[in-house]
Order: sequence, then structure tokens, then C-alpha cells
Amino acid sequence: MDPDRQDGARVIKAASSRFAAMQMDIGNIVSMLLPPLPLLWFGASMLVYAMHRHHPDPRVGEYTRWAGYRFYAVMGLIIPVGTFFPGDAKIAWLVAWIVGILVIVPWSAWSILRARREDWHDIVLPPPEEDAAEEVPEHV
Repeated sequence: MDPDRQDGARVIKAASSRFAAMQMDIGNIVSMLLPPLPLLWFGASMLVYAMHRHHPDPRVGEYTRWAGYRFYAVMGLIIPVGTFFPGDAKIAWLVAWIVGILVIVPWSAWSILRARREDWHDIVLPPPEEDAAEEVPEHV
């Protein structure tokens, strides 16, 4: 927030937008490099996706959307296919994990580099309208 603003407008800094654009890809890389995390990140990534998909800067939403496509496509392939792995299929799971790493890590790293090179600008959000007060139901 810019303390010099007197009109009630909020400012989203360029660095904040850039980091938001990279968060999903960073999570994808970390989750794929640490074996137990992809399943946990599968759930947590939905929260990150929901937070950033409709960011005021549409580029953040686009970076998030494509990072989600990559991760959910790989996991959407590994999980159903892995269901049919035999009981003692350590090699099959290792191969699936390596394939996931080979797809997600380079592609996400490329996306992070692209976001870092892009020219980001501060976004000034208009102040909330005075007459747009939130309606509170009577029973509350």
C-alpha cells in the first residue's frame, strides 16, 4: 500500500503481481522434487489457483491457469494409471514420478523465467463505493 494515497485507492505493487504469477509454478516444482508432496500440493494448489485466477492483473490469471493445466494434466494421468500398477510396483511409481519431474520442472522453470522477464506495473484499484455497503441479513 502506498501511504501517500489519500483517496482510499489501493495499490497492488508490480513485485506482488509478479510473485503471484509465479506461485503456482514454484509450488509445482517443489511438490514434484519432494516425493510425498504432489498429493498434498494437489489440494493446496486449488487454493492458490482460486486466489490468483481472477487477479486484477489478467496476466497473473494466465500464468496460474497454464501452471494448473500442466500440474493437473500430469497428476490426472499418473493417479488413474497408477491405480492399475501391481501391488509391489516401486519401479512403476518411480518411473511415473520421474516422468512427472521431466514434464513439470522444466516447463514451470521456463514459465517462472518468463514471468520474471515480463514488464510488470503497479495496479491502482479504485476505492470501494460508499453506497455499496455489504448487506447483513437481519438474523445475524
